[in-house]
Amino acid sequence: MTKHKLLSLGHGLFLGFIALIIIFPFYWMIASSLKTENQIFQLPPVWLFKPHFASYAAAIVNDNILRALLNSLIVTVGAVALGIAVGAPAAYGLARYTFRGSSQIQFWYVTNWMLIPVVVLIPFYLLAANLRMIDNPIVLILIYQTFVVPVVVWLLVDQFRAVPIALEEAALLDGMSKFGIFLRITLPLTVPGITVAAILAGIFAWNDLLYAFILTPGTDARTAPTVMMSYLGGYIIPWGRVMASAVMITGPVVVGGIAINKYIARGLTLGAVK
Repeated sequence: MTKHKLLSLGHGLFLGFIALIIIFPFYWMIASSLKTENQIFQLPPVWLFKPHFASYAAAIVNDNILRALLNSLIVTVGAVALGIAVGAPAAYGLARYTFRGSSQIQFWYVTNWMLIPVVVLIPFYLLAANLRMIDNPIVLILIYQTFVVPVVVWLLVDQFRAVPIALEEAALLDGMSKFGIFLRITLPLTVPGITVAAILAGIFAWNDLLYAFILTPGTDARTAPTVMMSYLGGYIIPWGRVMASAVMITGPVVVGGIAINKYIARGLTLGAVK
């Protein structure tokens, strides 16, 4: 075997090992959700077993996980839609217009994305309490803009800069307004980048625990990640229901990412080459 083939084989084995490390926790989560409580803790581990769906039924009936998933979907879609509506014009302005402090404003958006939620949690809670918005999904949609808008702006600035300005100048000469140019020319050309921004922002909104746990403590208003916290209150943790809930929470994110992976690749590379 030649040296080149040995290197290729070693490279393939290394990538396979890394993939195994990444995939194994998902396998263990799914397998544990289909096992009985005794099989989960059995040593040596049970690799071949008859699937049981009792944990899923218990999570749906006892923990109302479907209602929590619906709440998460409503909050995530609302937060992403509002973030795109606010962040896309801001990113376009930073990409197309140069003015004093524009670079500082862009950096400010990035630093807002790094904001630690605990720092602003108490002011947000007091504000929500005064407005009587505790246990209201709308408060989460509004508060999530603290990290959704920065992500959108950060990703879309380079996407808009990659659009040839000659197209916009030609449309301007044809009598189209600047808002019409932005809406009918620039946005359609940056759909892959907008898709990536929406995906990443949606993942952050879907996975949020701290804001949702504090601001929507009610059973009817809580989101899916907060359901996981309810399992930690007793002496015995129902690991089967924990794993079943985890599968139902992570499933939409994984399936959605796989379904639109081509947009992710195009969106991440758009604007990288001028």
